[in-house]
Amino acid sequence: MKEKVILAYSGGLDTTAIIPWLKETYGYEVICCCVDCGQEEELNGLDERAKLSGASKLYIEDIVDEFCDDYIVPCVQANAVYENKYLLGTSMARPGIAKKLVEIARKEGATAICHGATGKGNDQIRFELSIKALAPDLKIIAPWRDSNWKLQSRQDEIDFCTAHGIHLPFSVDSSYSRDRNLWHISHEGLELEDPSLEPNYEHLLVLTTPPEKAPDEGEYVTMTFEKGVPVSVNGKKMKVSDIIRELNTLGGKHGIGIIDIVENRVVGMKSRGVYETPGGTILMEAHEQLEELVLDRATMEVKKDMGNKLAQIVYEGKWFTPLREAVQAFVESTQEYVTGEVKFKLYKGNIIKAGTTSPYSLYSESLASFTTGDLYDHHDADGFITLFGLPLKVRAMKMLELQKENNKNN
Repeated sequence: MKEKVILAYSGGLDTTAIIPWLKETYGYEVICCCVDCGQEEELNGLDERAKLSGASKLYIEDIVDEFCDDYIVPCVQANAVYENKYLLGTSMARPGIAKKLVEIARKEGATAICHGATGKGNDQIRFELSIKALAPDLKIIAPWRDSNWKLQSRQDEIDFCTAHGIHLPFSVDSSYSRDRNLWHISHEGLELEDPSLEPNYEHLLVLTTPPEKAPDEGEYVTMTFEKGVPVSVNGKKMKVSDIIRELNTLGGKHGIGIIDIVENRVVGMKSRGVYETPGGTILMEAHEQLEELVLDRATMEVKKDMGNKLAQIVYEGKWFTPLREAVQAFVESTQEYVTGEVKFKLYKGNIIKAGTTSPYSLYSESLASFTTGDLYDHHDADGFITLFGLPLKVRAMKMLELQKENNKNN
């Protein structure tokens, strides 16, 4: 009986060519698994394509709600943003995909998992660290790093498929390399490979209207959160995945969430990409807006550090680690009172605050105003400033003393 391998299958040219390559090179029975994180029309026709390419079976596994609830929400609660810009759209999806690949491998009695990530990118790390953490006994095959893989270009892959009787609608085209899920779509390649060039947004954008072409009228949106989890948009209660869909529509209409970034990959090189995250950008901003009202200063300071740490953990593919669990536990503890309503206006790429309320708000109008009240006497600041500035004063006195001594000796 042939050994089985589970192939992480997207239906693109790379993973289509990998099917006959795995059979020919290692004699495996190839079982494809496409994990649906919200790729939309990219899933069309996959079953026929996989079978035509020599796969014995194709699983299409829907994890959209799991992706939203178990991966996106913790990152939103942490305000996890990599290098101050990237909202982790690809990074967050990979551990969920890897987990499903392992589940299918166990179900099928497979001995290996194969992925089509290249040897230059981050995804090879994310897939493989997750698989190692969940199933250390399974073999991992990465064709792009395999000495038996001789296909070095898109044309090589097309020729390879043709030679194996696989005639598919792929060509050497001038398209971007894209990754899409419910949270975002990323774009790499073509003019983006030169940081000196402006992105061709007319050709590039999929989810979002360019801000200059967005409506001239702004649109107000209200959102409510319960314990840091979004629960409604414009008064309508929805599950998280539907909230993101709704925000994608609203954000895309008004040109929200387009970023152009040169990021530092885990493997050491810099890469340039454009990301569209319309709904995610709104959701992150709304959550942060509510936290401003509810969290105390000391907690916000530490939470900012933890958010940066979680972003790094997720970006580096270390989701299934004790450190991620510990950081997430801290973040969840801070969300106990992050409940309330956020209102904002969307206008030509901008998210403009329009009011925030919470039953747990720490904002006190009487304290913040210039009127002296029972809780705050302006004179109390005298002693506070004296003590708060004491280290500065002591140092300045010492420096003055040393300066006088130097002047005397000279």
